Amino acid sequence: MIRNVGIIAHIDSGKTTTTERILFYTGKSYKIGDIDEGTTQMDWMPQEKERGITIVSAATTTFWKEVRINIIDTPGHVDFTAEVERSLRVLDGGVVVFDAEEGVQSQSETVWRQADKYHVPRICFINKMDKLGANFEGTVEEIRDRLGAHPAVMVYPLGKEDSFKGEVDLLTLKSYVWDQDPQGIKYTILDKVPADIKEKVMAARAKLCEVISETDDILLGKYLNGEELPVTDLKKALRKAVIAYKLIPIYCGTSLRNKGVQPVLDAIVDYLPSPQDLKEIKGIDPVTKEEKRRQLTNDEKFSALAFKIQLDPHVGKLTYTRIYSGTLESGSYVYNVNRGKKERVSRLLLMHANQREEIDKAFSGEIVALVGPKESKTGDTLADPDNLILLEQISFPDPVISLAIEPKTKADQEKLSYTLQRLSEEDPTFRVKVNHETAQTIMSGMGELHLEILVDRMRTEMGMNVNVGKPQVAYKETISKTVEAEGKYIKQTGGHGQYGHCLLKLEPLGRGEGFKFINKIKGASIPSEFIPSIEKGVIEALEKGVLLGFPLTDLQVTLFDGSYHDVDSSDIAFKIAGSMAIQDGAKHAGMKLLEPIMKLEVSVPEEFMGVAIGDISSKRGKILGTENRGKAVVIKAYVPLAEMSGYATIIRSLTQGRGFFYMEPSHYEEVPNNVVQAMISK
Repeated sequence: MIRNVGIIAHIDSGKTTTTERILFYTGKSYKIGDIDEGTTQMDWMPQEKERGITIVSAATTTFWKEVRINIIDTPGHVDFTAEVERSLRVLDGGVVVFDAEEGVQSQSETVWRQADKYHVPRICFINKMDKLGANFEGTVEEIRDRLGAHPAVMVYPLGKEDSFKGEVDLLTLKSYVWDQDPQGIKYTILDKVPADIKEKVMAARAKLCEVISETDDILLGKYLNGEELPVTDLKKALRKAVIAYKLIPIYCGTSLRNKGVQPVLDAIVDYLPSPQDLKEIKGIDPVTKEEKRRQLTNDEKFSALAFKIQLDPHVGKLTYTRIYSGTLESGSYVYNVNRGKKERVSRLLLMHANQREEIDKAFSGEIVALVGPKESKTGDTLADPDNLILLEQISFPDPVISLAIEPKTKADQEKLSYTLQRLSEEDPTFRVKVNHETAQTIMSGMGELHLEILVDRMRTEMGMNVNVGKPQVAYKETISKTVEAEGKYIKQTGGHGQYGHCLLKLEPLGRGEGFKFINKIKGASIPSEFIPSIEKGVIEALEKGVLLGFPLTDLQVTLFDGSYHDVDSSDIAFKIAGSMAIQDGAKHAGMKLLEPIMKLEVSVPEEFMGVAIGDISSKRGKILGTENRGKAVVIKAYVPLAEMSGYATIIRSLTQGRGFFYMEPSHYEEVPNNVVQAMISK
């Protein structure tokens, strides 16, 4: 009787509006929240109300037909992709919202791929059917072609654009019409299909029956014999197919005009899995490293995943947790498998956005917030202290942009480091490091908006006055050829001296492979206790960089020889030797600079296509192609992030304010030599 679902989509498709309607129709809220008025329950942060966008995923619980639905409303903006990633990791099902006019947009593809990664069964809701240019069939085709999905179209729209008033349920052939009540609570159910569309509806129903029967052998036999298929059997088979990721049911409506939301709620209950449908979860035994399975029931041993940390001004640190198996009582102890620590759960809270409700006990399949655990981080596994299991962690992308930050007064220095630490605990894609040479604090994130909101939160929530530098692109360095390098650190002083000597081989790796350290010391040319020190020195040197001070990546370092001194060798000497070998070797290994390349989609009216393409080309952009969407042209390109500063203003001025763009990190590429030389000479 539980459904854990997330509402996911491209920015501005209507996720939060849809969630607000769900809360209203299920009786959780007595008034419909409106984004433009800043009265939504799910977007509760001041920054969200001000900008009209979702920044943090908000969790809430509501009931429909006696089934408890835990909903997570996620952000659509690519800068907050971590919020979507961690929500999908703990959800059992997803509702993907599309804009009926825009169709499948780029962030829709990104969240779809994220949902594929975690095997999340989903249903689609084609929203904004009242919008000019709304195209239901076209969007279904795009879902099939661009996302590689197998749609099961469940409804046939009654009218479109201004005349959209409801839909026909293709399984029961009943018409749902929302035309009396502006709030959409009351709607009329007619047992007949309007005569003018009857032929099309029957064809669509035949197609739906065929698609469902293909997933079930017994139904297929009946279908091929021309027998009438009972609706209950079709629903049962469809539920099975959705849970096995074979079919994606598709609904339509307009959340803003309060039409078509209730059938989506029915679909969540009818077709999306409950925790028990997923039967078990796999993990590994932290000691033996063997695979372990847990049944998703209350009688099983306790296991859970902490997927989000939130710092609440009233309660302190909240650990949002998905309980997979067993039960949890307030006041009990859990074991954090990743940190190797036992922690006490002093209170259990059911969350409704930023409102809290205290409970005594939480059961398998639930999403709750824990108060008490101090050490827990995003992605940690919590388990029964006597029966450990380690669940799959959540992977997050690396930041692509950074800026320098400093407190306005010297007295605030300590407060700043505390504030930054709190924010990085909440947000795994936000990183902070101190450049010891310039004594600058550098904060990195997923985009300009991401950093802007973090700085805003420091000022408003934490009362920090800070000076902020210009956003800097997160370049990386790498090598292009294999070299051998020697690091020798010998220092004779009175008494003990220092002696460390190592020989390293540096080899380039493919893009995105990161860094590998291999120890090939045979015999006893370097005692094994000094090997970790050499690795530490290597890692430190890689972080500092060689060419322009950016971190070195995509290389393999092999330690193959060296020597030591019985008395003078020490950890610090070998660490310095490892660092020296990297500094020396990298200089002769054909250093290259890498820069983040963004996937860019620019939507402009046709007459501005030439100007927009010209501008992208002048920014070292690579045009991938164009496609027509209604009266607009969408230009797709790869462009270096370094060239994209202030692009929102540029595209508006080039297109008389009618162009807009969407950008997400794609990959790293080499920076052309002339650009590198210009950077070095600066």
